Amino acid sequence: MSDGLRIVDLRLDVEATGCDIVDQVSISIAKGRVLALVGESGSGKTTVGLAVLGHTRRGVSINCGKVFCGETEILNLDEGDKRKVRGRLVSYVPQDPSSSLNPALRIGLQLREVLEAHNFGGSDEARKARIKEMMAEVLLPSDDEYLERYPHQLSGGQQQRVGLAMAFACRPSVIVLDEPTTGLDVSTQEHVLKTIRQLTRDHGVAALYITHDLAVIADLADDVAVMYAGRVVEQGEVAEIFKNPAHPYTRHLVAAAPDIAGKKAIIGLAGRAQSPGKRPVGCAFAPRCELAEDACRVEFPAMVSVSVRHDAACIKAKQSSSGVGASTKSESTRKIGEPVIEVSAVSAGYSGNLVVHDVSLTIRKGECLALVGESGSGKTTVSRAIGGLHREWTGSIRLNGREMKTMARQRAVADRLAIQYVFQNPYGSLNPRRTVGDSIVRPLLIDGKSKHDARRSVLEVLDKVSLPSSYTNKYPDQLSGGERQRIAIARALVSEPEVLVCDEVTSALDVLVQAAIVDLLSDLRRQLGLAMLFVTHNLPLVRSIADEVAVMSEGRIVEVGPSESVIGNPQQQYTQSLILATPSIERSMR
Repeated sequence: MSDGLRIVDLRLDVEATGCDIVDQVSISIAKGRVLALVGESGSGKTTVGLAVLGHTRRGVSINCGKVFCGETEILNLDEGDKRKVRGRLVSYVPQDPSSSLNPALRIGLQLREVLEAHNFGGSDEARKARIKEMMAEVLLPSDDEYLERYPHQLSGGQQQRVGLAMAFACRPSVIVLDEPTTGLDVSTQEHVLKTIRQLTRDHGVAALYITHDLAVIADLADDVAVMYAGRVVEQGEVAEIFKNPAHPYTRHLVAAAPDIAGKKAIIGLAGRAQSPGKRPVGCAFAPRCELAEDACRVEFPAMVSVSVRHDAACIKAKQSSSGVGASTKSESTRKIGEPVIEVSAVSAGYSGNLVVHDVSLTIRKGECLALVGESGSGKTTVSRAIGGLHREWTGSIRLNGREMKTMARQRAVADRLAIQYVFQNPYGSLNPRRTVGDSIVRPLLIDGKSKHDARRSVLEVLDKVSLPSSYTNKYPDQLSGGERQRIAIARALVSEPEVLVCDEVTSALDVLVQAAIVDLLSDLRRQLGLAMLFVTHNLPLVRSIADEVAVMSEGRIVEVGPSESVIGNPQQQYTQSLILATPSIERSMR
């Protein structure tokens, strides 16, 4: 194991309180293998990934433990030596490619700087040759014209592959990849995953892949380590973990993961993991575990061997799987009513350049229509035109038979309140200086409701999204990502809309939070008869939430129909290619 990555008994604390963020983390990755580190948001995955580079976030300190990259122990190095090994011995690929690339520098210069910083190649000619080799490795052009481009002139997938080229530039022994495909469409994701798989195997790199997408793990990783509340609760080979999960938390993760096969319903999990300083004595998962008993609350369970190369920290790990099962997907009993939104021959563009061509859609009362396709296909432009947030479109959009004006501010207040938009990023859609109550109540004040009635409506809508009334006084930074998204949904629902436009609302959420949001949206459609437009590139999720699917490519709808037939039996070659590019747990296990 000396050639790969070895983490031994790692613990990191909050400096101000001494409370552990992660504790007793021990992981080994052989060279040429990929280990996926999974768990809910806040479980400590990124904290462990940064510690591999000897780095911590502000206010966090490494209490104890060792990190070996090959023969080098990282944590004992001084700051100067740590900087020397970062990039040369161990590299990092962040979630957002734009954060790893300097927007003011051409990509060729940035690639050359990485080589020069570590004196890799020894001469300008050798470095030029290495840059061409790097670009070929990530399947990008290596001509001078392309290398002269700035990051903003590349697509998200191209930016991520440039980030991968930088990370692999100096032939490191270890690479940490922190959710590098989150937010990418399935085709781009497939290219990036193929690149990661090829480079790690060809060059014998030990890869730590941090993610919450279980389908990606099934397709890419060799091994899995599952984290909960700062500790590793299960680890083993991918096939073994998916086929025979031993820890109750892992079983819940697998049950919550949507699959493109669409044969099972996704199952959420109530509650949330406690934050550092509030974690219970014993097993941190006990408060949410249906199998917990008194012994679980006394001390944290030791790792036990379930089988060869499969361990779990649970006193019931060797018992047969019970408590959580993959339930069969039930047929929808929702009543679909009259058309609410009718989009006819809509074309839209930016500064005169058309990106959407002659799109027609109908969404009925109680129906969910999923709009899917690659990045840049025009999905969000169509949804923003429906919401009155895009000014440059022609054609017709009708609400209950009434023609809609182009922009929201031109529309009647009642029509604006009837169509509500939930944005992709819950962090950016809520004002950090306003309390949750203030954010939710604003649409009602615009409508002229009294403060007393408005407050009662706020409490009612919080109950609808399964949040307590005490949350009205909280600020967005005090909430988890899933809770923020629930608040964004509550703000959209408080005006009792007829149409809900959801733009990639689950793309940044882990599978358990995603399952809870999907359950919530399904319940709301059943209770309120909402018509819903669900914009996404997550095809497995489509089968769990949508009645109808419209597939967009290059600004045009190429296939539309019931979700079961479009996803289960696609007729268009483009739809078929999207489905083949989508990672599938079931397909990978076969």
